[in-house]
Amino acid sequence: MNKAILFNFLVDKENNQIKVERSFEAPLDLVWAAWTEAAILDQWWAPKPYKAVTKSMDFTEGGRWHYYMLSPEGEKHWCLFDFDVIKPQISFSGSDAFCDEHVVRDSSMPQVRWENAFKADGEDTLVNILLTFKTLEDLETIVQMGFKEGFAAGLENLDQYFRSVLPKRG
Repeated sequence: MNKAILFNFLVDKENNQIKVERSFEAPLDLVWAAWTEAAILDQWWAPKPYKAVTKSMDFTEGGRWHYYMLSPEGEKHWCLFDFDVIKPQISFSGSDAFCDEHVVRDSSMPQVRWENAFKADGEDTLVNILLTFKTLEDLETIVQMGFKEGFAAGLENLDQYFRSVLPKRG
């Protein structure tokens, strides 16, 4: 019998933050790989029917992930993630922004700081995500864009990925 997947999503307007706590039925090393390797990120990061496509990824401190989300109509929504602190299989952090194909940030769109922490929980893994925005307006813009629903859909894609690569649990 499968236990319930943990998914807590808290909007903290006082501190301009979103806090997400999510469990995965997969071991820590595989969950870490899914969040840090482009070939796996491209399989789950975008909510369907969108697809994530990595142009380049350098998962090192000071490195960058440059990617786009491809709509069913062929529109490309470019983003970048600049990594600043990486503690393998423990945590990584950095900043995320909308940009163009030449990595020029879109200053009209919110930027967000991500802090992702990973912890083994028996055979499962718990991921705690803290998103911090510069302003309440930026946080509210991201929420109004459907971040909760889109991120939840992406995380469900990740669950499907784990089911496809892991043996069934008894």
